[in-house]
Amino acid sequence: MDNLSDTLKKLKITAVDRTEDSLEGCLDCLLQALAQNNMETSEKIQGSGILQLFASLLIPQSSCTAKVANIIAEVAKNEFMRIPCVDAGLISPLVQLLHSKDQEVLLQTGRALGNICYDSHSLQAQLINMGVIPTLVKLLGIHCQNAALTEMCLVAFGNLAELESSKEQFASTNIAEELVKLFKKQIEHDKREMIFEVLAPLAENDAIKLQLVEAGLVECLLEIVQQKVDSDKEDDIAELKTASDLMVLLLLGDESMQKLFEGGKGNVFQRVLSWIPSNNHQLQLAGALAIANFARNDGNCIHMVENGIVEKLMDLLDRHVEDGNVTVQHAALSALRNLAIPVVNKAKMLSSGVTEAVLKFLKSEMPPVQFKLLGTLRMLIDAQEAAEQLGKNVKLVERLVEWCEAKDHAGVMGESNRLLSALIRHSKSKDVIKTIVQSSGIKHLVTMATSEHVIMQNEALVALALIAALELGTAEKDLESAKLVQILHRLLADDRSAPEIKYNSMVLICALMGSESLHKEVQDLAFLDVVSKLRSHENKSVAQQASLTEQRLTVGS
Repeated sequence: MDNLSDTLKKLKITAVDRTEDSLEGCLDCLLQALAQNNMETSEKIQGSGILQLFASLLIPQSSCTAKVANIIAEVAKNEFMRIPCVDAGLISPLVQLLHSKDQEVLLQTGRALGNICYDSHSLQAQLINMGVIPTLVKLLGIHCQNAALTEMCLVAFGNLAELESSKEQFASTNIAEELVKLFKKQIEHDKREMIFEVLAPLAENDAIKLQLVEAGLVECLLEIVQQKVDSDKEDDIAELKTASDLMVLLLLGDESMQKLFEGGKGNVFQRVLSWIPSNNHQLQLAGALAIANFARNDGNCIHMVENGIVEKLMDLLDRHVEDGNVTVQHAALSALRNLAIPVVNKAKMLSSGVTEAVLKFLKSEMPPVQFKLLGTLRMLIDAQEAAEQLGKNVKLVERLVEWCEAKDHAGVMGESNRLLSALIRHSKSKDVIKTIVQSSGIKHLVTMATSEHVIMQNEALVALALIAALELGTAEKDLESAKLVQILHRLLADDRSAPEIKYNSMVLICALMGSESLHKEVQDLAFLDVVSKLRSHENKSVAQQASLTEQRLTVGS
């Protein structure tokens, strides 16, 4: 390594003199030393102070520029050399070199920048601010025949695309077009995988989703699915998954989704439909998720239900009842839940037997499946008849009460409470209330009235008012032990309670007066003071209800 010290001394002199031949010889010696022992040579380079001179050697017109950039790329493989490279002011001249016409200079410059900024979001953000993204996209277009340069650009895109700040810049280039063009040419799995790794983070941006759709990516993905669907090779299975996952991701953008739906007549939509009855779990999953994404506006939902999508999804669920694939169950239930949102679809879906199909999953122990099952049922039971039928289903109500205590799964707990309340609100049925009382569900509705979400508080109060109006005798003991009267007092006294919460709390107080024991609790808590203050409430409905409630309390006392 002694001759390395000599080389470094000589390099210092020639760097100043700019004698190209001797400079080139020194650089060759350095590259050789780095090839033999990168870390030790890098340490010597750092100690020699030569890095500071490199900035002045990174000039487009020099024949040594590619070698200097190569040396920087090699030393920056070591983490301890990256900050010294930044401190030596190498980033700015390297970024300038990305405008070079020389392919070797471009390659080594890209490597150098990539290694210096490796794993550093702040340095990558600095590159983005210096405008490297449009420059690299241009390079990819010009040098797409050069495999090494193409790979360098893809690695750079993959790193930069992880940063949110890059998405806007990428969206203002023709990256989508360039990547799709490149993708169409690739036959090797590894090369396609590299492009996929860039596409996935980019496709999270809605503007880029649309650009990728317009550039024809979807057709490429459908082709891959068709080619790989029957293969049992590991690489092919992985590529099928990546392609179908990316397809679903493209459908998350409203514009890209609508463009591919094409009024339900589009080739893409039809192809995705054909995945649902497939025997391939990955395609079943992607098909169901795609339908859930298409079902994000009423028009699409109505069209799909009219054209028999519900039956396809129910058939799919049927295949996954016993020891089924949880992700497929979750995806199919998500699709059904979304399809049930438009009012005109509810009756059709009920008559198609959706509730029966969904109830088969009541025994599931998987919270994501439970959550979607509850959401689907809640969307379907706007109709009185359906709510009554489900509300008298003891197995369902018992399971709901059990899930109302699922403290580890807030989503399941919230949906169970909301469904319990919805069964009462939509059925207005004494039998449903009795079933819920017998299954110990009342306490959960009372707790729901204290939820942090106003919509849930409201749903609970309306359901409790119906219970008090229709079956007070049956529910009296449970309402007492759940401390309903104290909770209502608290809600009315709290200035932060929303007007509709105050209004419905007073309606409920009036309804509770029919019970001797609850009436006594109301009297003991001095409700009159709280209620009379609300007569001057800025909300007219609250003020009127306060007057009515005050009269009722006065008469009652």
